[in-house]
Amino acid sequence: MTTERPLTIALVGAGANIAEQHLLAIEACTGVVLTAACDLDRGAAERIAARTGATAYSDVEAMLRSARPDIVAVLTPHPSHAYLAAASLAAGAHVLVEKPMAVSTSEADAMIEAAALAGRLLAVSFQHRFSPMTERLHTLATSGDVGELLRIEVREPWLRTAAYFSRARWRATWRGEGGGVLLNQAPHALDLLCHLMGPPSRVTGMTRTQRHAIECEDCAHALLEWESGAIGYFSSSTTEPETGRRLELVGDRAKIVVDGSTLRRIDIVPGLREHAATSSEPFGHPTYHEHPVEELAAGATHAPVYADLVAAIRHGTTPRCDGQSGRMSLEVANAIALSSWTDRPVDLPLDRDAYDAHLALRRDPPAD
Repeated sequence: MTTERPLTIALVGAGANIAEQHLLAIEACTGVVLTAACDLDRGAAERIAARTGATAYSDVEAMLRSARPDIVAVLTPHPSHAYLAAASLAAGAHVLVEKPMAVSTSEADAMIEAAALAGRLLAVSFQHRFSPMTERLHTLATSGDVGELLRIEVREPWLRTAAYFSRARWRATWRGEGGGVLLNQAPHALDLLCHLMGPPSRVTGMTRTQRHAIECEDCAHALLEWESGAIGYFSSSTTEPETGRRLELVGDRAKIVVDGSTLRRIDIVPGLREHAATSSEPFGHPTYHEHPVEELAAGATHAPVYADLVAAIRHGTTPRCDGQSGRMSLEVANAIALSSWTDRPVDLPLDRDAYDAHLALRRDPPAD
């Protein structure tokens, strides 16, 4: 009987707030071992090294040459994701990158191409795809239980203070982050929307900086259209009370309402299309049957993300959220921003050049 050697992991961005969650996930994952921790702040890397026995680095290229990890987890601010992922893939490592996978869809394209060229896996850390709530919603949306999907609405308010932005000066700046709420707080909600419905075909977006003294948007709203005729509404901000995610999913045969960790399902008999076509009552309603309320955890740790990636590496399968899948929510975020900047609807696939040109003007505004 042969025992597979543990896969080695390197954390890049050891000083990130999310690093602790990744460390706990690696400790919980069978068949992996942390061998390298890297951060421009060498002290941050050394603290993790002292805790885990990994080797500390402050230079990524040196780490890749010396440690030669099987997996590189990229936890740095997202403007560096594309470069770090490409360097790691070229060095022969599989890559797990924190959300959002990049600032722009064109960067995500390059990362996906680099993974294909290297013959390595690129995964995006959308851990909430593994939550019981998301798994239940995905089953309902894709199994046909609710019938033809007609409408989806996702609202996810967050609340941030001036202290939040001043504590890390790169936050909500065009050069340091490349966006505001769309690239920091909203990616999980946008990923859920795309995970359930697939990418939309048209986006009409509105972004504003309402309350915070920041460069980028602190609220984002969008009307989404799918080729099937389904319509979606999306809203996220850092200016409202943080009351949790609310989702409504309406199909021909059922309506699903999620409020935090509570899921309500209301079946529609015989279905909206059939009822509208056959009912003799001008204002008649179909029969509504409400199921018992389900309480499901809406969040998940990073542990299943690592387990899923390790299984994909071992068995030659695709991670639950690979590069192509993880790119969907970024493309929608970019489309919402571009629509707002140009005051017009944006069709998907996104015009990469148009988005990049508008972003460049914000990063380097012309002199007066």
